[in-house]
Amino acid sequence: MLRITTETKRGKIFLSVEGRLAGPWVAALEQCWRELRAASPREKFHVNLCGVSFIDAAGKVLLMEIHRQGGQLIAEGCLNQAIVQEIVASEKQGRSNGVKERPKRSHIIFYTAFFTLLLGPTVTRAQGTDKLSVLPGNAPGQVLRLTLDQAVGLALKQNPTAQIAILQAAQSEQDKNIARADLLPQANAKISDEAQKVNLLAQFGGRTPFPGFPKTLGPYQVFSAGPSFGTPVFDLTLWRRYQAARDTVSAGKANSLSTREQVILLVVSQYIGTLRGMANVQASQSRVDLAQALYDQAADLQKEGVGTGIDTLRANVELQNEKQRLIQAQTDRETSLFAVSRLLNLDPRQTIELGDSLSFFDTPQPEVEPSIELALAERQEWKALESQIKAAEYQKKASQDSRLPSLRFDGNFAYVGTSGNTTLPTYSYEASVNLPLFTGGRIHAEMVRADLEIKKLDQQKGDLRNQIALDVKTALLNLQSARNEVQVANLGVQLSKEEVDQARDRFKAGVANNIEVIQAQDSLARANDNQIAALYRFNQARADLARSIGQMEKVYAK
Repeated sequence: MLRITTETKRGKIFLSVEGRLAGPWVAALEQCWRELRAASPREKFHVNLCGVSFIDAAGKVLLMEIHRQGGQLIAEGCLNQAIVQEIVASEKQGRSNGVKERPKRSHIIFYTAFFTLLLGPTVTRAQGTDKLSVLPGNAPGQVLRLTLDQAVGLALKQNPTAQIAILQAAQSEQDKNIARADLLPQANAKISDEAQKVNLLAQFGGRTPFPGFPKTLGPYQVFSAGPSFGTPVFDLTLWRRYQAARDTVSAGKANSLSTREQVILLVVSQYIGTLRGMANVQASQSRVDLAQALYDQAADLQKEGVGTGIDTLRANVELQNEKQRLIQAQTDRETSLFAVSRLLNLDPRQTIELGDSLSFFDTPQPEVEPSIELALAERQEWKALESQIKAAEYQKKASQDSRLPSLRFDGNFAYVGTSGNTTLPTYSYEASVNLPLFTGGRIHAEMVRADLEIKKLDQQKGDLRNQIALDVKTALLNLQSARNEVQVANLGVQLSKEEVDQARDRFKAGVANNIEVIQAQDSLARANDNQIAALYRFNQARADLARSIGQMEKVYAK
């Protein structure tokens, strides 16, 4: 998914890009860029790439062309900034060498444009807000049709839980910067103008040293202006705390990714559950149509004098029962759609519909042991816990190293005088060594607390290892069971349909009453419900397996 927004600020046009700049979306951005250049050839354009999560080779080539045509690229993040810096550096190098030939266009852009026209992604401009979006129907009054991968991408961008996890990871990054700042030199500038009056009697114990000596001195002005600075030269405690902060950042990022995986699982589960509700509505509607046909058949036979009134009554009762089930299925479907909208954090007025359907994708059954090993390598909770243990170990080392001496350098330079016109340069500097002798047991308590934290995390690690193994085994068992259920349910539906056909033929021929038809209808209803439930459990088992091995985003966030 790619979202392109244009707005004008202070005579400059800003083109904001959000999403994945890859595949067919590269051609969509190129088309938008050409339209804007044609409409405003003399305007200055700024392309904001801060919301771009991925840029492929074709997207990089397009950005180089945009920059060559005068567009200014704005990026955040290490990867995007590196790409933009590479583009700018290559452009400067080309100018310095006097190379004026026009860069050749990549064939990838041609192919992406071709497949864009072939697949036909809709790029619409929203009225009033001047926004470009690849998802039609974003306005609350229109229907928003979402596939599973589009729903997952929208949830990762808008779900509050996922966004809060990103903000928490950003907070831990700033905590690391704060810890790093304690290791770097600090400088301050100070300007002061003060008036002083000194009590000399207090300085000499209440008596004047000489007869006639004044009791007070002043008032007099003291003006000073200049910088002061200080830096730790050797302090292992500060360094260990910085190392702990770095591992805390890694733990925060891993927790953020784990939250993303959990959000994806919630969205996928709710999406699959909604597909189940939609399938129930379709099956209920089919049963209503069948019950209506059987009722009409019984009524016609009664009019012809072949059937009886009790047969017509039984068929009518069955028809009303199926209508009631249809109403309940429609209510469940709408409620499930509301839950999907809530997970995606959409406008409550926005109407959505799902673009996929329940289906069966037979995949090989993974082995247990390799799956557990993969889960321990990929699960973000495991990585976060390992980083927390490292951070706790560095905190313990910081407490131990606080017993060692620390070396610090401080100084200042200032102009001092009675006024700004009478100042003279002065300076002072010092190197100090601090060696703790007695801290009241604080260092020992900090070490014990850090050691207890490490033991607690080790216990959590062992419990998490067992939980991951249990998740993988349970997911594999459910996947195998659901696969077998789908096969049995498909056969049951086929046999139930044959039973209904034969019962209708017997009833039409007058060989039997419609009790057999009603029983065959009930059997078909149960078979349809079993088939829908089996397909739901199979797709849910696939999602649970992907979550258990830490592959949710790789499988569902395309």
